[in-house]
Formats: sequence, structure tokens, C-alpha cells
Amino acid sequence: MATSKTGGSTQNGRDSKGRRLGIKLFAGQEVTGGEIIVRQRGTRIHPGKLVGIGKDHTLFATGVGVLRFHFGQRGRKFVSIDPVSGQ
Repeated sequence: MATSKTGGSTQNGRDSKGRRLGIKLFAGQEVTGGEIIVRQRGTRIHPGKLVGIGKDHTLFATGVGVLRFHFGQRGRKFVSIDPVSGQ
């Protein structure tokens, strides 16, 4: 009899890669047009003023300003860009 099990294959060790979702820029940060703010599945956070939404629900900046997260109607979370005054 063998003293140890033969070196066969294992059934573990497979997993998919992470999707790198989440908030990429935070409240109070200055943004320029085209920067990605949030990558998400579904509209957990909705686009507000000067924020666009992609077909995969990615939120991105469409203007220059300071980022702000806030709650709107029905308790929905929004992200908006407040334009920088004096430019």
C-alpha cells in the first residue's frame, strides 16, 4: 500500500477575475470632462448635473467642476458636478 495519495488533479483552483467595479473618484475632487466616476452593474448611483451614463451604466464627467454625491427623489443616490466659479 502507498503511504500517501498519488499526485492527482484537484477540483479547486478556478475563479473568475474581478471586474474592477466601484467608485473611482470621490466627493470634493475636481474633475474634467470624460473622467470615469463610477463603474457599476445597474444604476445603484444615478447621473446628476454634468454627469453622463454609458451603456454599461458607467458614470462619467461631461464637464469641469467639483464632484458631489447627494440623495434625490425617492431616496435615490445621485452624483453631480458643481461647476467651478471664476473660470
